[in-house]
Amino acid sequence: MKKAITLAMAMAVLAGCTTLDPYSREEKTAQATKGAGIGAVTGALLGAAVDHHDRGRGALVGALVGGAVGGGIGHYMDQQEMALRQRLDGTGVGIERVGDDIRLVMPGNITFETGSAQLDSGFYAVLDDVALVLNEFDKTAVGVNGFTDNTGSFELNQNLSEQRATSVARYLVSRGVAQGRISTQGYGPRYPVASNDTAAGRSQNRRVEVFIRGSAG
Repeated sequence: MKKAITLAMAMAVLAGCTTLDPYSREEKTAQATKGAGIGAVTGALLGAAVDHHDRGRGALVGALVGGAVGGGIGHYMDQQEMALRQRLDGTGVGIERVGDDIRLVMPGNITFETGSAQLDSGFYAVLDDVALVLNEFDKTAVGVNGFTDNTGSFELNQNLSEQRATSVARYLVSRGVAQGRISTQGYGPRYPVASNDTAAGRSQNRRVEVFIRGSAG
C-alpha cells in the first residue's frame, strides 16, 4: 500500500498539467511530460526493487530520476517543434508531431519546378530557416524523403523522388547541417496521402518530407 501511494505521489509531481498550444489554441500534453511519465513509472518500479529496506523511498527516488531521463528528449523535441513552427509559419510547410519525432511536409508545388528536381529559388529562404533550427538542435537525425504522384512511369517517378530528396538534403548541408546526420530516400508514387484521381490529390502527393528523429545522445 505504501509503495502504491509513493508511486502515485511521484507521478503527480511529474505529470504536470496540460498547456494551451499557442498555434492551434487547443489543450495538449507536452511530449516531455509524456516521456517523463513513462520514465517515472519505470524508475519507480526499479527503485522499489533495488531499495529492499525502504521500498517506498526507493520508488520515489527512482521515479524522479527516471522521469528526468524520460522527459529529456521529449523536452528537447518540444523546443525544436516550437522553433520550427515560429520560423515556418505561413510558408505552406506542414509540421506534424509523431511521438518524439517531427515531420515537415513540403508540398511539391512550392518546392520544385514542375517535373524537375531543381529547387525553386523562392523556397531557399524556407530551407534556410529549417537549416537554422536543425543546426541549433543538432542532436537529431534527419531523413529526407521524396514522393510523387502516379502520373507517368514508375521508374521516372522513382528517380524524380530520389533526386528531389537529394536536392533538399544537399541544400541543407550547404547551410551547415552535418552531412552525417542526413539520409535520403525516394518512394516514387508509393504512400500517397490523397487520391491520384484528382489534380488536387496529385498535387498533395508530390511532396518532400523531412523527418527529424529525436536521439538520446
